[in-house]
Amino acid sequence: MSRDLARSGASTPSATANSSTKSETDIASPTIAHTSNTSAKSEADMASPTADSGHNDGDSSEVNDDDDEAHDHDGTLQIQSSRTESIWAAEHMSLPREILFVGICCSAQIATQAGFLMMLMLLHVIGDSFGISNPARLSWAVAGYSLTVGTFILVSGRLGDTFGHKKVLIVGFLWYALWSLVAGVSVYSNYVLFVFARVLQGIGPALCLASALALLGAAYPPGHRKAMVFSLFGASAPFGAVAGAAVGSALALAWWPWVFWSSTIVLTLLAATSYLVIPSTLCKPSPPRSARRLWVELDVVGTLIGVPAMVLFNFAWNQAPLSGWGTPEVIVTLVLGLALIFVFFVFEMRYAEAPLLPFDAINLDVAFVLTVVVLGWATFGIWSLYLIQMSQLIRHNSPTLTTAWMSPVVVAGLFASLLTGTLLGPLKVTPPVVMSIALSMFMTGAILIATLPTTQIYWAQFFVATLVTPFGMDMSFPAATLIVSNAVKKKHQGVAASLINTVVNYGISLGVGFAGTIEVHVNNGGKTEADLLKGFRGALYFGIGLSGLGVVICFIFVAREYRRKRDKV
Repeated sequence: MSRDLARSGASTPSATANSSTKSETDIASPTIAHTSNTSAKSEADMASPTADSGHNDGDSSEVNDDDDEAHDHDGTLQIQSSRTESIWAAEHMSLPREILFVGICCSAQIATQAGFLMMLMLLHVIGDSFGISNPARLSWAVAGYSLTVGTFILVSGRLGDTFGHKKVLIVGFLWYALWSLVAGVSVYSNYVLFVFARVLQGIGPALCLASALALLGAAYPPGHRKAMVFSLFGASAPFGAVAGAAVGSALALAWWPWVFWSSTIVLTLLAATSYLVIPSTLCKPSPPRSARRLWVELDVVGTLIGVPAMVLFNFAWNQAPLSGWGTPEVIVTLVLGLALIFVFFVFEMRYAEAPLLPFDAINLDVAFVLTVVVLGWATFGIWSLYLIQMSQLIRHNSPTLTTAWMSPVVVAGLFASLLTGTLLGPLKVTPPVVMSIALSMFMTGAILIATLPTTQIYWAQFFVATLVTPFGMDMSFPAATLIVSNAVKKKHQGVAASLINTVVNYGISLGVGFAGTIEVHVNNGGKTEADLLKGFRGALYFGIGLSGLGVVICFIFVAREYRRKRDKV
């Protein structure tokens, strides 16, 4: 039995480097998934249901039915271990507690997407209250949020590894709640404070997303149950987007600050529930023993260079439509951002002891995925923004009606998640092929909205676009993650998978900035409805170009994969 348990512990993602030397007592200890790189393993496990197909949920060790739960020192329910207990936390949870646990983790995804689409839906309502109508200024309320979500995900993963993903998840919810409160209070101040609050809001979802993925990955053994949990996590994205838009539109009928104040209440409740429900021993960290080691593990220097570099580069593109490319603030921030990006790469490649981005994890396959994901999700950001703009400013629909028009994305997103699991699993369709389909769906959705006649009925192009685009979202993410997982070394699985989350959100922010530049240059000042429509179409045509380029790259990669398999034969 001792040897069996040792083998079981060594084969799991949570096993430590010296698991083969552990005694039977060590294996039966209360520590669950104790590791310093939990997020790396969990995100690798999340890569695809196919990765789990070779395992069985029943492979874990026996569980003593007489085990009881007791409160640990920080108020959470700690599982008392028997000598034959499995290390997978989910196997020891009661069904109600497991439902709460999964719901909390999925809430991180729901809250992230709700914060994005809710703002798009209420953009002009909030802008009117501040006397802001310039589309370039309004876009900052959207782009600033996505910017910080994308920028801080890699950093938040490292924080979770060091301090514990449960703690980071709770801090993320509370941070998000705090700046949601400030965003609502800004109604008594000005638009600058509102945008400032939105930018800082995005740090909260970044903390929550990375930690939620790590917790889910560490709680479940490989198998169908784990695949189902991650399918639910993926399906939470379109649900969160529409739910945020629907609730936001309803509350805005009373007063728009209540949208953010209600978010504060919900996020605070989520933080409290997380404290009570998530086991403290899950993803328990191994903190560095010295301040210097902590400095190295967090790669503080790399963070202080990389984060400002991404922020400044993105700021230049989102500010240029408002100020113009010839203004000092745009030129200086763009040049400084590019310079810092160069310095960041040099430092990470030559001097960083624990780099945020290990460059030996970047190869041709990973570069392909990152490029295609940026192109696809930048198109999605453009599609989302201008679909809503055309509904509200050209067709004069209310936010509530626009939300109803977009509601099919929930059903389409759920179906797309199930289809993707089937394609990558039983049907064994290769990820590059799935990625090609995803980019084609992004492009098709953009084409349908860009060419939408202003008087056409809803059930024609608009409705079809809301059915097609979610397939791009929910097919590209798992396919991209699986390609990266297969392409990099085992020790870099988590870092590589985290890159997908980063480029998704950063791509959305960049896409909105690029599109805003094009819009203001072709809309003749946006003084008439026809001019507005011309600007919207110009931005959407740019999105078509981005996703079209992604399709071409995907086809090249599919051909490369086919040739590689043929050469092996």
